[in-house]
Order: sequence, then C-alpha cells, then structure tokens
Amino acid sequence: MSETQIHVIARQMLEMHGAGAIAQAAQKAQACESKGESDEAREWRHIADAMKMMRGPHQS
Repeated sequence: MSETQIHVIARQMLEMHGAGAIAQAAQKAQACESKGESDEAREWRHIADAMKMMRGPHQS
C-alpha cells in the first residue's frame, strides 16, 4: 500500500470514528497478526501511526 493510500485511509477513519479510530486500527492489526497476516498487520500499524501524526501532540 502506498504512503498516499495509508494517509487517505487514516484521514477517513479519523473522520468517521474520531479518537477511537487509532484503537480500531490497533485491534485490526492484532487480529491480522493472530491470523498470521503479518503484512496486513504492518499496514494497520502504519495507518495507526499516521493517525497519531495527524492528531498531533497531546494537549493538557
């Protein structure tokens, strides 16, 4: 999956699911990992990382 596709999916998930989107991506990565789909798990982790970057630093 290209970097552009990763960011498009990340943006769409954030818009649809808000703060819970990162947790959903992490759960999908774990599910893929448990089924032995390591490439797909890596993509979901990449999507989660992109969402964290888009969200920016934590505010207090």
